[in-house]
Amino acid sequence: MLLNMRGRHVALSVLAVRRACHLSRSAHTSPQTLEYKPIKKVMVANRGEIAIRVFRACTELGIRTVAVYSEQDTGQMHRQKADEAYLIGKGLPPVAAYLHIPDIIKVAKENDVDAIHPGYGFLSERADFAQACTDAGVRFIGPAPEVVQKMGDKVEARAIAIRAGVPVVPGSDAPISSLQEVQEFCNTYGFPIIFKAAYGGGGRGMRVVREYEELEENYQRAYSEALAAFGNGALFVEKFIEKPRHIEVQILGDKYGNVIHLYERDCSIQRRHQKVVEIAPATQLDPHLRDRLTADSVNLAKQVGYENAGTVEFLVDKHGKHYFIEVNSRLQVEHTVTEEITDVDLVHAQLHVCEGRSLPELGLKQDKIRINGFAIQCRVTTEDPTRGFQPDTGRLEVFRSGEGMGIRLDSASAFQGAVISPHYDSLLVKVIASGKDLPTAAAKMSRALAEFRVRGVKTNIPFLQNVLSNDQFLYGTVDTQFIDENPDLFNMKPVQNRAQKLLHYLGHVLVNGPTTPIPVNAKPSPVDPVVPAVPLGATFDVAMRFLCECPWKRLQELRSLIPNVPFQMLLRGANAVGYTNYPDNAVYKSNKENILLQKPEKNGMDIFRVFDSLNYLPNMLLGMEAAGSAGGVVEAAISYTGDVSDPTRQKYTLDYYLKLAEELVKAGTHILCIKDMAGLLKPEASRLLVGALRDRFPDMPIHVHTHDTAGAGVAAMLACAEAGVDIVDVAVDPMAGMTSQPSMGALVACTKGTKYNTGISLEKVFDYSEYWEVTRGLYAPFDCTATMKSGNADIYENEIPGGQYTNLHFQAHSMGLGHKFKEVKKAYVEANKLLGDLIKVTPSSKIVGDLAQFMVQNSLTRAEVEERADELSFPLSVVEFLQGHIGIPHGGFPEPLRSKVLKTLPRVEGRPGASMPPMDFQALETQLRETHGDDITPEDVMSAAMYPKVFQEFKEFTTTFGPVDCLNTRLFLDGPKIAEEFEVELERGKTLHIKALALGDLSKAGQREVFFELNGQLRSVLVKDTVAMKEMHFHPKALKDVRGQVGAPMPGKVVEVKVKQGQTVEKGQPLCVLSAMKMETVVNSPLSGTVAKVYVNVDSSLEGDDLILEIAE
Repeated sequence: MLLNMRGRHVALSVLAVRRACHLSRSAHTSPQTLEYKPIKKVMVANRGEIAIRVFRACTELGIRTVAVYSEQDTGQMHRQKADEAYLIGKGLPPVAAYLHIPDIIKVAKENDVDAIHPGYGFLSERADFAQACTDAGVRFIGPAPEVVQKMGDKVEARAIAIRAGVPVVPGSDAPISSLQEVQEFCNTYGFPIIFKAAYGGGGRGMRVVREYEELEENYQRAYSEALAAFGNGALFVEKFIEKPRHIEVQILGDKYGNVIHLYERDCSIQRRHQKVVEIAPATQLDPHLRDRLTADSVNLAKQVGYENAGTVEFLVDKHGKHYFIEVNSRLQVEHTVTEEITDVDLVHAQLHVCEGRSLPELGLKQDKIRINGFAIQCRVTTEDPTRGFQPDTGRLEVFRSGEGMGIRLDSASAFQGAVISPHYDSLLVKVIASGKDLPTAAAKMSRALAEFRVRGVKTNIPFLQNVLSNDQFLYGTVDTQFIDENPDLFNMKPVQNRAQKLLHYLGHVLVNGPTTPIPVNAKPSPVDPVVPAVPLGATFDVAMRFLCECPWKRLQELRSLIPNVPFQMLLRGANAVGYTNYPDNAVYKSNKENILLQKPEKNGMDIFRVFDSLNYLPNMLLGMEAAGSAGGVVEAAISYTGDVSDPTRQKYTLDYYLKLAEELVKAGTHILCIKDMAGLLKPEASRLLVGALRDRFPDMPIHVHTHDTAGAGVAAMLACAEAGVDIVDVAVDPMAGMTSQPSMGALVACTKGTKYNTGISLEKVFDYSEYWEVTRGLYAPFDCTATMKSGNADIYENEIPGGQYTNLHFQAHSMGLGHKFKEVKKAYVEANKLLGDLIKVTPSSKIVGDLAQFMVQNSLTRAEVEERADELSFPLSVVEFLQGHIGIPHGGFPEPLRSKVLKTLPRVEGRPGASMPPMDFQALETQLRETHGDDITPEDVMSAAMYPKVFQEFKEFTTTFGPVDCLNTRLFLDGPKIAEEFEVELERGKTLHIKALALGDLSKAGQREVFFELNGQLRSVLVKDTVAMKEMHFHPKALKDVRGQVGAPMPGKVVEVKVKQGQTVEKGQPLCVLSAMKMETVVNSPLSGTVAKVYVNVDSSLEGDDLILEIAE
């Protein structure tokens, strides 16, 4: 390393010697070089990409370089690119450090700096800084201090322009010092007007005001921004020209009175008066206008004896008239496009002019400056166009730039791992594309931007891509209203970012464990099934809630994989696929728009098993009519409870079931089903019920579904077969038994050689079972055998449905009440009796279960509940059931319990959905698009209608973690092991090769860095340790689904709080002011109400979405 460094310095020394010899010879041949003083060391009093740009030019000329940096910039690249780097502004705020002239001069003098380059922004247009350099004997690479004073002060520059005969916009003759002066100007010239900072540019302190009511607020904001950015809040005001082109001319002068122009740039594409895209030369510019612009620029520069590089800026109105607005007495951000079309290195020229060389000596004569093609510069910033270009901060998890022919990149700290600070400008990298014409340059730029991969922070790249593909941009002319008048520029294609999101998910699981609630402390099996994955179905909400997959996508994929097998779904009557009642149009739409039922050819449903948890006929008829109208096969399901073989059970008798079946057959069902969710069908009851149905409906297909909790399921299904059933449900052997369905293998074996032979080969059953036996091991964390070791015949007493039995068992063990599970089962019996002996199928079974757990938790007996019903706080599900929200149970509601619980609460009479107002699907879709973007599908709308909270959480999950459905089961549940290598196929032809490398220590921010290798490249993600963070204090976040919580729209510092607790506010009223990256943003109230609590103070530093205050409506 020492040898390399020494070699570099030797090389630089040789460059310097050769350069000095050449210049020495020139000094003897040209009288104009008598003042030539070579520069040996240059300091750049700036940061970021402009500092690096100057350092590179210095290195090319053999000049040693010095960087300065603030305490917040210790990790920035510009200090590493220089030969030397020194801290300035210790203890000062981030921006103030670079504005601290004494520190900068001190570092320059202590380190033998010959000249200081100010870059742009900060001190670049401060005459006092230029003078301080001169006083210290250090050359200022720019105009003389008095010229900086004249040109940097826009008011004085305006006066000079008037004297030079250059047209100007009507405006104040001097900096304004009060709001009253502004008001007087407005009375004279009218609105609109514009405020501008008198001592700086870049859009800081610039505000357009169109109405008198906005005047005071914008004056205060402009003054505050100018003061923060330039150390001086002085403003001037001028008439605002509507829809002008913003054309600027690059000038270059020397110490001998020579001034040339390097043609113009079009900087009209702006937002917040800050340039976004710059073009050189300006397209479709009248040659005579070009001549006037360049001539006026050179004339103005000569009038003040301008030296070094500068820019003269003009507005050109729609009539082709131009107005001088200001001179930027410095190098511009967009100087790059001029360099590309003229082949003139402006920084080289600046350095040479500062040394005393003349423009002719440098070969820079006006008649030799030619335009060659077109160049475009795009400023890639860490701003989010979808949120009003609000700055984004954070760590660059991934950075890959675009390159290739015709592309130039000027950047600073754009690399993987770099931290984007809220303290400075949001510029990440300048991308410059060159071509023979504008479309060619635009095509190269589009290609380069498409190659960029920036992860960890938002960028404006999608917006820039839209600009570059806009026809007006490519083939017409643009003005400063281009962005405002083209809202389609904001229709941006979402960035997928799938790989990095998956790494975040895997890192999250490695740090915090599974995202899906795990009921059993067991790990998934490390062995994967040996055959390709067999597609599975899942209940609608389980797919979103626990598997984090879209149920519609899963269904569509299954249909494409199995096109010739009928698919069946459960439809809970008026509950559709949810657990509550919905308006009729959510279950069935007469206009054929209900996507849940109306698109079997797309989503794949053929058979609709329609049931109701209470066997409430009106609810069932609604579901049957909707399914039938959709063209589906209707299978009406009677939910079974009780025991038709027990003559003492008089509520749910054989006659009850036959009468209900009669109504369903009359309604037009294609198949009749017995749905025995609790596994209560005994062999004798099976023979009685199925036999009676077969006798009554000899031509109707009969289907029986049961559970095997007691262990008698196979016997019951054989009895059904003997009684004439057509179809029975079974489970593959490794998944059968207990709370699941009876064994498929057992039933196939028992019927073999009989008239009930299924025709299925046992060998094929065994092969099929082998796969699922291995698969079950992957789901060990959910396996009921962790707490249930065998079936249990007490199901005939408590009548708990199979799925709920497992859930209750897990809940009891997870709450430390495993030893009380027997009490829970007994309470379930009592709760069922309290509610009138219900049919127990979701959601009615949950109601009974909620009441049972309520009784156990509060040590209540059935008698005590009945006695104290008017004073107890019952679970909400119980109250809503008694109100009639899911329908009317057979035999009516239990009295006097119902009256005691409800008191004066309203009651639903008849079918609940009939009295509900129709759901406004159009309004719901609009709301979802506002929240989640325009990629909302009709299926998403239905998901949100059925499960609003689950859908919201699902969208938030996928936004954070991406498409986890491409992970295998073990990786999804338990994450990878350290040093494990695996592949993830995102889509056909796109496979990720991933290796988990290491897990970092806990940081002060409560995060751990997780390291991966992705496609051979090192990647890392920062993951919040949720356990550790509970012990650490962090600012609360605003919840998006709580209307009154107002969050920070961007990271930044609070500069003003405009309200206090208890104050009444109106919608749109300013609440506070945030400052970030030298831009101020007013946070307005989203609603009218009263301020309940304020969570911030002046100078509070906030991250995005940090809670600012709460408003109570």
